[in-house]
Amino acid sequence: MKRRIFRYLKHVFSTLLVLALIAISFGLYHGASASYGHNPKRLTFHNEGPYAFYKNDSILSVNYIKGTKEEGFYLDQKEYPIGASISASCAFPLDSTRIDFNLKTSFTSPPSLYNDGNKILAISDIESGYKTFRDFLIRSQVIDQQLNWTFGKGHLVLVGDFMDRGFSTTQVLWFIFKLEQEAAKKGGQVHFIIGNHELKNMYGDYQAASLKYTFIASILGKSQANLYDEKSVLGRWLASKNVIESINGILFAHGGLHPDIVNIDMSLDEINAFVRSTYYTAPYPKPTKEETQLLVSSKKGICWYRGYFKDDLSQEEVEQPLAKFNAKAIVVGHTLQSKVKSHYKGKVIGIDVMHPKDYHKNWPNKTSEGLLIDGNTYYRVFDDGEKKAL
Repeated sequence: MKRRIFRYLKHVFSTLLVLALIAISFGLYHGASASYGHNPKRLTFHNEGPYAFYKNDSILSVNYIKGTKEEGFYLDQKEYPIGASISASCAFPLDSTRIDFNLKTSFTSPPSLYNDGNKILAISDIESGYKTFRDFLIRSQVIDQQLNWTFGKGHLVLVGDFMDRGFSTTQVLWFIFKLEQEAAKKGGQVHFIIGNHELKNMYGDYQAASLKYTFIASILGKSQANLYDEKSVLGRWLASKNVIESINGILFAHGGLHPDIVNIDMSLDEINAFVRSTYYTAPYPKPTKEETQLLVSSKKGICWYRGYFKDDLSQEEVEQPLAKFNAKAIVVGHTLQSKVKSHYKGKVIGIDVMHPKDYHKNWPNKTSEGLLIDGNTYYRVFDDGEKKAL
Protein backbone atom coordinates (compact mmCIF):
# COMPACT_ATOMS: atom_id res chain seq x y z
CA MET A 1 0.00 0.00 0.00
CA LYS A 2 2.78 2.38 0.94
CA ARG A 3 4.56 1.54 -2.30
CA ARG A 4 1.43 2.40 -4.33
CA ILE A 5 1.03 5.72 -2.53
CA PHE A 6 4.69 6.51 -3.11
CA ARG A 7 4.39 5.72 -6.84
CA TYR A 8 1.26 7.88 -7.03
CA LEU A 9 2.92 10.83 -5.30
CA LYS A 10 5.99 10.41 -7.49
CA HIS A 11 3.78 10.49 -10.57
CA VAL A 12 1.97 13.63 -9.34
CA PHE A 13 5.26 15.35 -8.49
CA SER A 14 6.76 14.47 -11.89
CA THR A 15 3.67 15.79 -13.68
CA LEU A 16 3.74 19.03 -11.71
CA LEU A 17 7.46 19.43 -12.40
CA VAL A 18 6.95 18.95 -16.14
CA LEU A 19 4.07 21.45 -16.15
CA ALA A 20 6.17 23.94 -14.19
CA LEU A 21 9.06 23.62 -16.64
CA ILE A 22 6.69 24.10 -19.57
CA ALA A 23 5.19 27.21 -17.90
CA ILE A 24 8.66 28.64 -17.16
CA SER A 25 9.85 27.98 -20.72
CA PHE A 26 6.71 29.60 -22.13
CA GLY A 27 7.17 32.62 -19.89
CA LEU A 28 10.85 33.02 -20.78
CA TYR A 29 10.03 32.77 -24.49
CA HIS A 30 7.56 35.63 -24.09
CA GLY A 31 9.93 37.81 -22.06
CA ALA A 32 8.77 36.98 -18.53
CA SER A 33 11.25 37.30 -15.67
CA ALA A 34 11.39 37.32 -11.89
CA SER A 35 12.60 40.40 -10.04
CA TYR A 36 14.54 40.44 -6.78
CA GLY A 37 16.88 42.65 -4.76
CA HIS A 38 14.65 45.73 -4.79
CA ASN A 39 16.68 48.73 -3.62
CA PRO A 40 14.90 50.95 -1.04
CA LYS A 41 16.41 54.07 -2.66
CA ARG A 42 13.76 53.72 -5.38
CA LEU A 43 11.36 55.66 -3.16
CA THR A 44 13.75 58.47 -2.24
CA PHE A 45 11.90 61.76 -2.58
CA HIS A 46 14.47 64.18 -1.16
CA ASN A 47 15.82 66.37 -4.02
CA GLU A 48 13.37 64.79 -6.49
CA GLY A 49 12.76 67.12 -9.40
CA PRO A 50 12.70 69.59 -10.90
CA TYR A 51 8.99 69.81 -11.68
CA ALA A 52 8.48 72.98 -13.67
CA PHE A 53 5.09 74.55 -14.45
CA TYR A 54 3.98 77.64 -16.33
CA LYS A 55 2.04 79.80 -13.86
CA ASN A 56 1.02 82.15 -16.67
CA ASP A 57 2.50 83.57 -19.88
CA SER A 58 5.39 85.19 -18.05
CA ILE A 59 6.20 83.19 -14.89
CA LEU A 60 7.64 79.70 -14.45
CA SER A 61 7.45 77.83 -11.14
CA VAL A 62 10.32 75.37 -10.54
CA ASN A 63 9.84 72.85 -7.73
CA TYR A 64 12.08 70.37 -5.93
CA ILE A 65 10.78 68.00 -3.28
CA LYS A 66 12.65 68.05 0.03
CA GLY A 67 12.40 66.05 3.24
CA THR A 68 11.74 62.49 4.31
CA LYS A 69 8.76 60.32 5.16
CA GLU A 70 9.65 60.51 8.85
CA GLU A 71 10.19 64.29 8.98
CA GLY A 72 7.65 65.27 6.33
CA PHE A 73 7.99 66.68 2.82
CA TYR A 74 8.02 70.25 1.56
CA LEU A 75 8.68 72.07 -1.69
CA ASP A 76 11.70 74.16 -2.55
CA GLN A 77 9.91 76.45 -4.99
CA LYS A 78 11.30 79.32 -7.04
CA GLU A 79 9.78 81.47 -9.74
CA TYR A 80 11.55 82.73 -12.87
CA PRO A 81 10.59 84.91 -15.81
CA ILE A 82 9.84 82.71 -18.80
CA GLY A 83 12.79 82.92 -21.17
CA ALA A 84 15.34 83.42 -18.38
CA SER A 85 18.46 81.27 -18.27
CA ILE A 86 17.70 78.71 -15.57
CA SER A 87 20.33 76.30 -14.30
CA ALA A 88 18.76 73.08 -13.03
CA SER A 89 19.86 69.69 -11.80
CA CYS A 90 18.17 66.33 -11.38
CA ALA A 91 19.39 63.95 -8.66
CA PHE A 92 19.73 60.20 -9.18
CA PRO A 93 19.60 58.58 -5.70
CA LEU A 94 20.90 55.14 -6.66
CA ASP A 95 24.50 56.26 -7.18
CA SER A 96 24.28 59.84 -5.80
CA THR A 97 24.94 61.44 -9.19
CA ARG A 98 23.04 64.25 -10.87
CA ILE A 99 22.15 65.64 -14.27
CA ASP A 100 22.93 69.34 -14.79
CA PHE A 101 21.17 71.20 -17.58
CA ASN A 102 19.68 74.46 -18.75
CA LEU A 103 15.92 74.52 -18.20
CA LYS A 104 14.60 75.84 -21.52
CA THR A 105 10.98 76.94 -21.62
CA SER A 106 10.11 77.18 -25.32
CA PHE A 107 10.21 74.47 -27.96
CA THR A 108 9.79 74.02 -31.70
CA SER A 109 9.02 70.78 -33.45
CA PRO A 110 11.95 69.11 -35.23
CA PRO A 111 12.02 68.30 -38.96
CA SER A 112 10.65 64.99 -40.15
CA LEU A 113 13.44 64.40 -42.71
CA TYR A 114 17.25 64.34 -42.38
CA ASN A 115 19.81 63.35 -44.98
CA ASP A 116 23.45 63.88 -44.06
CA GLY A 117 25.04 60.41 -44.10
CA ASN A 118 26.17 60.59 -40.47
CA LYS A 119 26.16 57.64 -38.10
CA ILE A 120 22.92 56.64 -36.33
CA LEU A 121 22.60 54.91 -32.96
CA ALA A 122 19.05 53.86 -32.07
CA ILE A 123 17.63 52.41 -28.86
CA SER A 124 14.06 52.00 -27.64
CA ASP A 125 11.83 51.04 -24.71
CA ILE A 126 14.15 52.09 -21.90
CA GLU A 127 11.06 52.33 -19.64
CA SER A 128 12.45 54.65 -16.95
CA GLY A 129 15.82 52.90 -16.66
CA TYR A 130 18.12 55.90 -16.31
CA LYS A 131 21.29 54.06 -15.22
CA THR A 132 20.91 51.45 -17.96
CA PHE A 133 20.39 54.17 -20.56
CA ARG A 134 23.23 56.40 -19.33
CA ASP A 135 25.76 53.56 -19.06
CA PHE A 136 24.84 52.21 -22.48
CA LEU A 137 25.52 55.61 -24.05
CA ILE A 138 28.82 55.97 -22.21
CA ARG A 139 30.04 52.54 -23.35
CA SER A 140 28.82 53.23 -26.89
CA GLN A 141 30.91 56.45 -26.87
CA VAL A 142 27.93 58.71 -27.39
CA ILE A 143 28.75 60.60 -24.17
CA ASP A 144 31.61 60.65 -21.68
CA GLN A 145 31.49 60.04 -17.94
CA GLN A 146 30.51 63.68 -17.37
CA LEU A 147 27.54 63.23 -19.74
CA ASN A 148 29.13 65.42 -22.43
CA TRP A 149 28.33 64.58 -26.06
CA THR A 150 31.13 62.67 -27.86
CA PHE A 151 29.18 61.36 -30.88
CA GLY A 152 30.13 64.29 -33.12
CA LYS A 153 27.55 64.94 -35.82
CA GLY A 154 25.89 61.58 -35.26
CA HIS A 155 22.20 60.91 -34.71
CA LEU A 156 20.98 59.39 -31.44
CA VAL A 157 17.47 58.09 -32.11
CA LEU A 158 15.26 57.22 -29.14
CA VAL A 159 12.44 55.13 -30.55
CA GLY A 160 9.78 55.67 -27.88
CA ASP A 161 8.67 54.31 -24.51
CA PHE A 162 11.28 55.92 -22.31
CA MET A 163 8.62 56.42 -19.62
CA ASP A 164 6.65 54.16 -17.21
CA ARG A 165 7.33 50.82 -15.52
CA GLY A 166 10.19 52.17 -13.41
CA PHE A 167 11.31 54.65 -10.78
CA SER A 168 13.49 56.99 -12.88
CA THR A 169 11.08 58.58 -15.36
CA THR A 170 11.98 62.12 -14.28
CA GLN A 171 15.70 61.38 -14.52
CA VAL A 172 15.35 59.80 -17.99
CA LEU A 173 13.36 62.74 -19.36
CA TRP A 174 15.68 65.45 -18.05
CA PHE A 175 18.65 63.40 -19.28
CA ILE A 176 17.23 63.41 -22.82
CA PHE A 177 16.45 67.12 -22.38
CA LYS A 178 20.13 67.69 -21.53
CA LEU A 179 21.40 65.41 -24.33
CA GLU A 180 19.54 67.44 -26.94
CA GLN A 181 21.38 70.58 -25.84
CA GLU A 182 24.74 68.81 -25.59
CA ALA A 183 24.39 67.28 -29.07
CA ALA A 184 23.42 70.59 -30.65
CA LYS A 185 26.67 72.18 -29.40
CA LYS A 186 28.68 69.60 -31.38
CA GLY A 187 26.52 69.49 -34.50
CA GLY A 188 24.80 66.22 -33.51
CA GLN A 189 21.13 65.37 -33.17
CA VAL A 190 18.97 63.68 -30.56
CA HIS A 191 15.66 62.44 -31.96
CA PHE A 192 13.07 61.62 -29.31
CA ILE A 193 10.37 59.69 -31.17
CA ILE A 194 7.08 59.49 -29.27
CA GLY A 195 5.91 56.02 -28.22
CA ASN A 196 2.58 54.85 -26.88
CA HIS A 197 3.68 55.33 -23.26
CA GLU A 198 4.65 58.95 -23.86
CA LEU A 199 1.19 59.35 -25.42
CA LYS A 200 -0.48 57.70 -22.45
CA ASN A 201 1.13 60.10 -20.02
CA MET A 202 0.23 63.15 -22.09
CA TYR A 203 -3.42 62.26 -22.19
CA GLY A 204 -3.60 61.24 -18.55
CA ASP A 205 -3.33 57.45 -18.62
CA TYR A 206 -0.77 56.68 -15.93
CA GLN A 207 -1.70 53.06 -15.12
CA ALA A 208 1.75 51.84 -16.15
CA ALA A 209 3.56 54.48 -14.07
CA SER A 210 5.17 53.64 -10.75
CA LEU A 211 3.11 54.51 -7.68
CA LYS A 212 6.03 56.79 -6.82
CA TYR A 213 4.66 59.38 -9.23
CA THR A 214 1.24 59.35 -7.58
CA PHE A 215 3.00 60.34 -4.34
CA ILE A 216 5.06 62.99 -6.14
CA ALA A 217 1.97 64.55 -7.71
CA SER A 218 0.32 64.65 -4.30
CA ILE A 219 3.31 66.38 -2.69
CA LEU A 220 3.29 68.92 -5.53
CA GLY A 221 -0.42 69.55 -5.00
CA LYS A 222 -1.13 68.28 -8.50
CA SER A 223 -2.89 65.36 -10.12
CA GLN A 224 -0.66 62.85 -11.86
CA ALA A 225 -1.97 63.97 -15.25
CA ASN A 226 -0.58 67.46 -14.50
CA LEU A 227 3.01 66.19 -14.55
CA TYR A 228 3.00 66.13 -18.37
CA ASP A 229 0.11 68.38 -19.32
CA GLU A 230 0.29 71.58 -21.36
CA LYS A 231 1.14 73.66 -18.29
CA SER A 232 4.28 71.66 -17.52
CA VAL A 233 7.65 72.17 -19.18
CA LEU A 234 8.13 68.44 -19.76
CA GLY A 235 4.63 68.22 -21.22
CA ARG A 236 5.17 71.02 -23.74
CA TRP A 237 8.55 69.57 -24.64
CA LEU A 238 7.07 66.10 -25.23
CA ALA A 239 4.22 67.62 -27.22
CA SER A 240 6.72 69.14 -29.67
CA LYS A 241 8.10 65.72 -30.68
CA ASN A 242 7.37 63.63 -33.78
CA VAL A 243 5.98 60.12 -34.09
CA ILE A 244 7.97 59.25 -37.22
CA GLU A 245 11.15 60.56 -38.84
CA SER A 246 13.27 59.66 -41.85
CA ILE A 247 17.02 59.77 -41.27
CA ASN A 248 19.35 58.98 -44.16
CA GLY A 249 16.61 57.08 -45.95
CA ILE A 250 15.55 54.99 -42.93
CA LEU A 251 12.26 55.48 -41.08
CA PHE A 252 12.06 55.42 -37.29
CA ALA A 253 8.73 54.91 -35.53
CA HIS A 254 7.78 53.28 -32.25
CA GLY A 255 5.13 50.91 -33.60
CA GLY A 256 5.32 50.98 -37.39
CA LEU A 257 3.31 51.59 -40.53
CA HIS A 258 0.08 49.72 -41.22
CA PRO A 259 -0.20 48.76 -44.93
CA ASP A 260 -3.29 50.98 -45.31
CA ILE A 261 -1.22 54.09 -44.72
CA VAL A 262 -0.46 54.06 -48.46
CA ASN A 263 -4.04 55.29 -48.97
CA ILE A 264 -3.45 58.45 -46.94
CA ASP A 265 -2.29 61.39 -49.04
CA MET A 266 -0.07 63.00 -46.41
CA SER A 267 3.66 63.69 -46.17
CA LEU A 268 5.72 62.85 -43.07
CA ASP A 269 5.51 66.50 -41.98
CA GLU A 270 1.72 66.46 -42.37
CA ILE A 271 1.40 63.17 -40.48
CA ASN A 272 3.51 64.46 -37.61
CA ALA A 273 1.59 67.73 -37.45
CA PHE A 274 -1.73 65.90 -37.39
CA VAL A 275 -0.73 63.41 -34.70
CA ARG A 276 0.82 66.16 -32.56
CA SER A 277 -2.55 67.92 -32.62
CA THR A 278 -4.10 64.86 -30.92
CA TYR A 279 -1.55 64.38 -28.13
CA TYR A 280 -3.86 65.75 -25.45
CA THR A 281 -7.11 64.30 -26.76
CA ALA A 282 -6.31 60.55 -26.57
CA PRO A 283 -7.77 58.24 -29.24
CA TYR A 284 -11.27 59.37 -28.25
CA PRO A 285 -13.26 61.11 -29.56
CA LYS A 286 -12.12 59.72 -32.89
CA PRO A 287 -11.14 62.09 -35.69
CA THR A 288 -13.98 62.59 -38.15
CA LYS A 289 -11.97 61.33 -41.13
CA GLU A 290 -11.65 57.57 -41.21
CA GLU A 291 -8.27 57.68 -42.94
CA THR A 292 -6.67 59.87 -40.26
CA GLN A 293 -8.09 57.64 -37.52
CA LEU A 294 -5.60 55.06 -38.79
CA LEU A 295 -2.75 57.33 -37.68
CA VAL A 296 -3.82 57.43 -34.02
CA SER A 297 -5.60 54.11 -33.61
CA SER A 298 -4.45 52.17 -30.54
CA LYS A 299 -4.12 49.08 -32.76
CA LYS A 300 -3.03 50.36 -36.17
CA GLY A 301 -1.57 53.76 -35.30
CA ILE A 302 2.10 54.63 -35.80
CA CYS A 303 2.83 54.52 -32.06
CA TRP A 304 0.88 51.31 -31.46
CA TYR A 305 1.14 49.00 -34.49
CA ARG A 306 2.47 45.46 -33.93
CA GLY A 307 1.58 44.01 -37.32
CA TYR A 308 5.15 43.32 -38.42
CA PHE A 309 5.38 40.69 -35.69
CA LYS A 310 1.76 39.71 -35.01
CA ASP A 311 0.10 39.70 -38.47
CA ASP A 312 0.74 37.58 -41.52
CA LEU A 313 1.99 40.37 -43.77
CA SER A 314 3.36 39.87 -47.25
CA GLN A 315 6.66 41.40 -48.31
CA GLU A 316 4.71 43.74 -50.57
CA GLU A 317 2.52 44.96 -47.69
CA VAL A 318 5.66 45.82 -45.76
CA GLU A 319 7.48 47.49 -48.62
CA GLN A 320 4.67 49.63 -50.08
CA PRO A 321 4.53 52.05 -47.10
CA LEU A 322 8.33 52.32 -47.23
CA ALA A 323 8.18 53.17 -50.92
CA LYS A 324 5.57 55.83 -50.20
CA PHE A 325 8.12 57.67 -48.05
CA ASN A 326 11.21 56.77 -50.15
CA ALA A 327 12.64 54.66 -47.34
CA LYS A 328 15.02 51.70 -47.46
CA ALA A 329 13.83 50.24 -44.15
CA ILE A 330 12.00 51.04 -40.93
CA VAL A 331 13.34 50.71 -37.37
CA VAL A 332 10.74 50.08 -34.66
CA GLY A 333 10.41 49.37 -30.95
CA HIS A 334 7.19 48.50 -29.07
CA THR A 335 7.14 44.75 -29.75
CA LEU A 336 9.61 42.75 -27.70
CA GLN A 337 12.48 40.99 -29.48
CA SER A 338 14.93 38.45 -28.13
CA LYS A 339 17.66 40.61 -29.65
CA VAL A 340 18.01 43.42 -32.17
CA LYS A 341 17.21 41.72 -35.47
CA SER A 342 15.93 42.30 -38.98
CA HIS A 343 12.78 40.96 -40.60
CA TYR A 344 11.21 40.96 -44.06
CA LYS A 345 14.52 40.80 -45.93
CA GLY A 346 16.01 43.62 -43.88
CA LYS A 347 13.11 46.04 -44.42
CA VAL A 348 12.01 45.97 -40.75
CA ILE A 349 14.43 46.09 -37.82
CA GLY A 350 13.03 45.47 -34.34
CA ILE A 351 15.07 46.94 -31.48
CA ASP A 352 12.82 46.53 -28.41
CA VAL A 353 14.74 44.30 -25.98
CA MET A 354 14.34 43.69 -22.25
CA HIS A 355 16.64 46.27 -20.61
CA PRO A 356 17.86 45.99 -17.01
CA LYS A 357 16.05 48.09 -14.40
CA ASP A 358 17.66 50.63 -12.09
CA TYR A 359 16.40 49.48 -8.71
CA HIS A 360 16.08 45.70 -8.92
CA LYS A 361 17.64 42.69 -10.57
CA ASN A 362 15.99 40.11 -12.77
CA TRP A 363 16.23 36.43 -13.43
CA PRO A 364 17.14 35.67 -16.12
CA ASN A 365 19.61 38.54 -16.30
CA LYS A 366 18.82 41.24 -18.87
CA THR A 367 21.30 43.02 -21.13
CA SER A 368 20.73 46.07 -23.30
CA GLU A 369 21.14 46.29 -27.05
CA GLY A 370 20.86 49.03 -29.62
CA LEU A 371 21.27 49.47 -33.36
CA LEU A 372 24.18 51.26 -35.02
CA ILE A 373 23.87 52.28 -38.67
CA ASP A 374 27.13 53.31 -40.29
CA GLY A 375 26.68 53.90 -44.00
CA ASN A 376 24.98 50.81 -45.38
CA THR A 377 26.10 48.53 -42.53
CA TYR A 378 23.86 47.68 -39.58
CA TYR A 379 25.24 46.52 -36.24
CA ARG A 380 23.85 45.14 -33.01
CA VAL A 381 25.44 47.20 -30.23
CA PHE A 382 25.82 45.52 -26.83
CA ASP A 383 25.84 47.05 -23.36
CA ASP A 384 29.62 46.68 -23.10
CA GLY A 385 30.14 48.79 -26.23
CA GLU A 386 30.95 45.84 -28.49
CA LYS A 387 29.10 45.49 -31.79
CA LYS A 388 28.24 42.76 -34.28
CA ALA A 389 27.07 43.14 -37.87
CA LEU A 390 23.45 42.17 -38.45
